[in-house]
Amino acid sequence: MHNACPLSALAPGEAVRLDTSPPIAVFHTEDGELFALDDTCTHQDASLADGWVEGCEVECPLHASKFNLRTGAVDAPPAKLAVRVHTVMVVDGQIMVQESEDVPNLPPGLTVDGHA
Repeated sequence: MHNACPLSALAPGEAVRLDTSPPIAVFHTEDGELFALDDTCTHQDASLADGWVEGCEVECPLHASKFNLRTGAVDAPPAKLAVRVHTVMVVDGQIMVQESEDVPNLPPGLTVDGHA
């Protein structure tokens, strides 16, 4: 389990990047929902936490790929591979993230803990 931050510290429409391997982004939507995805776009090495959240999608700031916050699926190219989705819960006012055990999809040339 990763402790992201206090819920009160993450305003709706904002995201926070966790220094995990690979990094995880936690998103707080305008509707008050919380989601966590791998932070790295699968097209090129860009932080999704720096992207734009609209509805239930995050748009990568580099080349405008869009990922579904619920499923991690690619909703708009140039990315072709989905990002992992992680379980988010609030415990005693803290946003907690349970990291997925699935193998991460990483952009070309990036490796983490032996995964390409």
